[in-house]
Amino acid sequence: MKDLSKFSAVIIGAGDATGSAITKKFASQGYKACPVRRPTSIKKLEVLCEEISAEGGYAKGFGVDARDEEAVIKLFEEIESTIAPIDVVVFNPGANVYYPIVETTSRVYKKVWEMAAFAGFLTGREAAKYMKKRGHGSIFFTGATASLRGSAGFSAFAGAKFALRALAQSMARELGPQGIHVAHFIIDGAIDTQFIKELFPDIYALKDQDGILRPDMIAENYWNIHCQHRSAWSHEIDLRPYMEKF
Repeated sequence: MKDLSKFSAVIIGAGDATGSAITKKFASQGYKACPVRRPTSIKKLEVLCEEISAEGGYAKGFGVDARDEEAVIKLFEEIESTIAPIDVVVFNPGANVYYPIVETTSRVYKKVWEMAAFAGFLTGREAAKYMKKRGHGSIFFTGATASLRGSAGFSAFAGAKFALRALAQSMARELGPQGIHVAHFIIDGAIDTQFIKELFPDIYALKDQDGILRPDMIAENYWNIHCQHRSAWSHEIDLRPYMEKF
């Protein structure tokens, strides 16, 4: 069994809910956690890293725009050279926006695509560069209901998520035979976040009935997929509360 403290886990999009929970989970198992958010959120990353350190784990945050190719290249180079070989990469940025089609500007569409699709490509490519040399590793992409079907007002989001899912499928078929586990997670339901609490109070009220997704339980599933034996890898898994219709 390998010593996980000699490897790093990179979480792109380590937001306040799911991303932070995933970061904490992998850090608690021994990985050197490297959470990443946009530069304007570096203070929140510092709080997350302090919480992990207080629990005896290792975490170092990075303020990086995941849409910036040069910045992403440098991020992976720095982690590989100064922290530890990268064994896990999770791509988890949020890009969920609602715009009726006639109100969707080209700027909005491009920005959402850059955040949810193009940044995923940059992340996956750089992760593969290092993992291919070692013949092992996990690359995980966070999807959504919109990865499977579009809905009214979500053309930009669904278009980007469809693209991310296709990227994950292509990478899995290419990299799986080389020992790299690529998986796509469809989060099909509301998550316990401040966003849901403020904008959808009726849905948030289902929390006490386990009617919305708990970030720590989402993170548990990411860990479980990472631990799968290569003779029985999952490529895609959908997560939803027991009462969610689908």
